[in-house]
Amino acid sequence: MMEGNMWLKETIGVIPKNSWAIDPFGYSSTMAYLLKRMGFENMLIQRTHYELKKELALHKNLEYIWRQSWDTYETTDIFVHMMPFYSYDIPHTCGPEPAVCCQFDFARMNGFMYERCPWGQHPEETTQENVKERAIKLLDQYKKKSTLYRTNTLLVPLGDDFRYISIEEAEAQFRNYQMLFDYINSTPELNTEAKFGTLEDYFRTMREEAEKINYSRPGEFGSVQVPGFPSLAGDFFTYADRRQDYWSGYYVSRPFFKSVDRVLEHTLRATEMTMVFLLGFCQRAQCEKLPAGFTHKLTAARRNLALFQHHDGVTGTAKDHVVQDYGMRMHTSLQDLQIFMSKAIEVLLGIHHDKNDQNPSLFAPAQIRSRYDAQPVHQSISANQGTVQSVVVFNSLEQTRNEIVMFIVERPDVTVLDSNWTCVKSQISPELQHNKMKMFTGRHRVFFKASVPAMGLQTYYIANGFVGCEKAKPARLKVSSTGKNSCFAPYSCSKLEDDSVQIRNRYQSLTFDSKTGLLQKVTETKSGSLNVIDMELAMYTSPESGAYLFKPGGDATPITETGSEVVVSEGFLVQEVFSILKTRWAKSPVSHSTRVYICEGSVQEFLIENEYHVELIGHEFNDKELVVRYKMDFDNKRIFYSDLNGFQTSRRETYDKIPLQGNYYPMPSLAFMQESKGTRFSVHTRQSLGAASPKNGWFEIMLDRRLSRDDGRGLGQGVLDNHPMNVVFHLTFESNISSVVDSVSHAGPLSPSLFSHRVGAHLNHPLHAFIAKKPQEISVQPPPRSFSPLTTSLPCDLHVVSLKVPRPLKYTQQNVEEPRTVLILQRRHWDSSYCRKGKSDCSRIDDENLNLLNMFQGLNVLNAKATSLNLLHDDTEMLGYSEQAADVSQGRLVLSPMELHAYKFDLRPVNPS
Repeated sequence: MMEGNMWLKETIGVIPKNSWAIDPFGYSSTMAYLLKRMGFENMLIQRTHYELKKELALHKNLEYIWRQSWDTYETTDIFVHMMPFYSYDIPHTCGPEPAVCCQFDFARMNGFMYERCPWGQHPEETTQENVKERAIKLLDQYKKKSTLYRTNTLLVPLGDDFRYISIEEAEAQFRNYQMLFDYINSTPELNTEAKFGTLEDYFRTMREEAEKINYSRPGEFGSVQVPGFPSLAGDFFTYADRRQDYWSGYYVSRPFFKSVDRVLEHTLRATEMTMVFLLGFCQRAQCEKLPAGFTHKLTAARRNLALFQHHDGVTGTAKDHVVQDYGMRMHTSLQDLQIFMSKAIEVLLGIHHDKNDQNPSLFAPAQIRSRYDAQPVHQSISANQGTVQSVVVFNSLEQTRNEIVMFIVERPDVTVLDSNWTCVKSQISPELQHNKMKMFTGRHRVFFKASVPAMGLQTYYIANGFVGCEKAKPARLKVSSTGKNSCFAPYSCSKLEDDSVQIRNRYQSLTFDSKTGLLQKVTETKSGSLNVIDMELAMYTSPESGAYLFKPGGDATPITETGSEVVVSEGFLVQEVFSILKTRWAKSPVSHSTRVYICEGSVQEFLIENEYHVELIGHEFNDKELVVRYKMDFDNKRIFYSDLNGFQTSRRETYDKIPLQGNYYPMPSLAFMQESKGTRFSVHTRQSLGAASPKNGWFEIMLDRRLSRDDGRGLGQGVLDNHPMNVVFHLTFESNISSVVDSVSHAGPLSPSLFSHRVGAHLNHPLHAFIAKKPQEISVQPPPRSFSPLTTSLPCDLHVVSLKVPRPLKYTQQNVEEPRTVLILQRRHWDSSYCRKGKSDCSRIDDENLNLLNMFQGLNVLNAKATSLNLLHDDTEMLGYSEQAADVSQGRLVLSPMELHAYKFDLRPVNPS
């Protein structure tokens, strides 16, 4: 949005203030908030549930004020016009009768390429002889439609997808309508004025009328901004267009590319930060060669990510060749961003001060993708005797991170050292893969605890033959079978004998079925409280499902059989259960890992890492939809909460009166449920999926779907281009420490805990790791290398959404007094009734005074001012938070919970060289 809005302003001098979004499949209230904070005044939407449209139309509430659930001061209000009928095309916009409206789509006359009206009556050229009859017939539709709205100003859109492709077509519509309008306007007894106009014309005229006439209803809560209309809060999921056909399938369609989208998003955010620091610390022309040479690729990456946000992009509802194009664009941008970061870290670490864009980098990303449709592969470190290889870790979050990191090594006898060449304890475990004939790849995973500064860099070394440090300690293995998956050095192995197996850390113990490797229960070590989780993988058979629709042909059937290949790895840093599930198919469609971490001072210790490798590939999986179920001993009344855009949560209740597919909801990053005593179970995901609670205590999440048929919503094909992929969840249990909110009587949304926010941030903004391309002799010890740009970690309820140079192509040409950097901050709202696990290194905004001028170490912040989220409005009073933005020039930051604020400023080195 920022990139597009700025392009409009700079290219054609337009600052948009009216949103037109007719084709997304349901609407998020987060979008209304973002648009308001960008300076938008009005929204137009179309695809909402047909029964909801009927209800709103009945009470003339199709135009309303959309307000956020937390807003008590009406600062988030934005005016919304909802279109009333089935579609946005001409047969469904002039009035309630498509057969009549189609007669006024003059591009369907003979001589044009569009199909004729399917209702049998076709448009005809308007003449002096028929204009009266035609005008009255059209006006009858207008009058019927007007009864659904409060004002006398009526909007009638004229067009649809792929229209106005020729001058002749546009002239046919204009010529005929102008003749009809001339008749209507010249006939006083019709009491109507009809004219062409823009969306801006409509909203302006409608608002002017609403100011003169009070359309408010008795007892109605409205808004002072636009009087006469009700205020509504909430979202519009799940969408159905007809006959209980719910569009909940797209929440999961093409999950592989949904995952790539999220990776590109967090990689772009991290790259933008490195760009800011490069330019901020270096004001010399030769230092700007690297960022200046990259600006076109950075802009392309922004636009490729934005392109995939199309309502047929990230949704997975495009044709195969279009998906390929999206995928290749994102893949190219990912590679470009990683190459730039590889070079930028050298400059920031002081290895090369004047890094030229043409010089090859010393570092390569730890994970690479060979193709746009391939899973990322870990680069291995050779770890030959007498050598050391440096690895650099970048933390894009705003707090110092202490967590277990993993690298792949070809030899197990390695030692880990920090930037000061001090020994770091490490663990070695075998690398495992989704292949029951060869589960061990022959490579190894080395784990160690890394500490990385907020928004900074830290260097570590992986050595072989370094005297004085303990080698990585091998994990102990237990395997379900000896033979084809037998152990190898340096691991000691035993056979799984018992019916169950456990892994644990200081805070929790996990019990698994040793025949399947699936999680059964979680015991909290300190309290002894037990949570039955009973994990199950199941498959829907859905012959009527398509890319958009989820239409299961009955309940999902469990697919797991006894006899799975299971490996248990027990180490002092990481413990893991890995299993390739035995199913009725010769090649299992899924393998699964569950891990716990032993890492004091990290959020990792309190979570369970769940990873599914899914391969729904081959015709035997046609019309199948794979789900995982967490079957809890919770009395959640089939109520759960899922997030909207990773920004807020919405309450979801399962209703018997609608089918299962209507009770599925989007889960972009988080869903949680809680039982009556307050225990909360959360699932954080690193990619968008769909979730439901079909039975009391059940949490069901769809992982992938393969569909052979088109579902009649315009795609014209099934979804058969599945790719191998990994889905990662972080599961948490939290105990309520104060009052318990009754989910049934509490109709509003609940907030995640502060700890839950941190878990989600760690999952969706992972550490970025880079490996030196060439090993060095172990005798060569470089100086300590790290980069710490913040004076201190920011509070845990403050999130840096973005730190970027908004106009990189024009950075060097901009006036030195003009702010060239933007910081977007989000203050998280959190539920204080849950224990803040991992709080030892946490502060909160209320605990300290935030000052922008003192935020960066070694950098001066100049010319700071608040701005809109699209950077085009500096009038904070118009945006609704003028009081909070009053002291920004002095550096004082004031944010209310749930708010996003943007600040423009310039960065200069404290002591420029």
